[in-house]
Amino acid sequence: MARFTRTQILDRLRAQLADDRPIVGAGSSSGLIAKSAAAGGADLIIVYNTGRTRLMGLATNHLLNHANPTTLAMYPEIANAVRDTPIIGGAEAQDPTYWNDLDRLIADYQAAGYDGLINFPTSFAQPDRNDVGLGLPLDFEMVAKARENDFFTICYGYTERQIQGLAAAGADVVVPHAGWTTGGLTGAGKSAMALEDSCRHVQKLIDLARAENPDVICLSHGGPLSSPDDLQYLYDTTDAQGFLGASSAERIPVERAVIETIDQFKSVTPRAVA
Repeated sequence: MARFTRTQILDRLRAQLADDRPIVGAGSSSGLIAKSAAAGGADLIIVYNTGRTRLMGLATNHLLNHANPTTLAMYPEIANAVRDTPIIGGAEAQDPTYWNDLDRLIADYQAAGYDGLINFPTSFAQPDRNDVGLGLPLDFEMVAKARENDFFTICYGYTERQIQGLAAAGADVVVPHAGWTTGGLTGAGKSAMALEDSCRHVQKLIDLARAENPDVICLSHGGPLSSPDDLQYLYDTTDAQGFLGASSAERIPVERAVIETIDQFKSVTPRAVA
């Protein structure tokens, strides 16, 4: 049973915006990270199947496990560590084991206890094959069905078509996506957009989303947006109202903290033993 209703989540998010505070969603794929993110003030705890690959020390990869069963199974660990922050599950609309049955997919996430869903993994570049359970329109249908069930939705949008379709379908929050996150030990390399280009991309998608739904909340994610300085530039140059971090919330900070801590342990000199 969900702990928060869609209305309660939206009221909390809009209260943050009314206080001129950005909304922050934190990708959290273990109880420890979720607990720490909530203690730091995260507004949403986001659970992805890809987080398991990050915790394994690998680059983010959605192909290592079956997304929906993995994410559904992760809920008890996260909920055991977080009590007062909404927990959102990454739901894959293109999962062929839910062929033509997105109502069952949404029901399974609600029954697991999730307070909402995010369209992840998503296949924005895949040919539309709704007849075999593949294609971007399924993301739109999942969002529309979630709205029918008064289930909170926050959605990644990579392209113009995707962001427009998600906003039109009734997504509560859209997250213009700037690509694989840079930084850390396994982050994106030279293929990532520059910060300035990322922010122009984000603003373009925000404008398109709000043309479909003026009330939609708009965050951002990915690419070079991985540090507070990056976010300050984002907020100075775009209308983004917050940030959703995955690698930047649960991988890069852990890498940095462990590296620095071990380095400090190594810098302490024991006394000489005669």
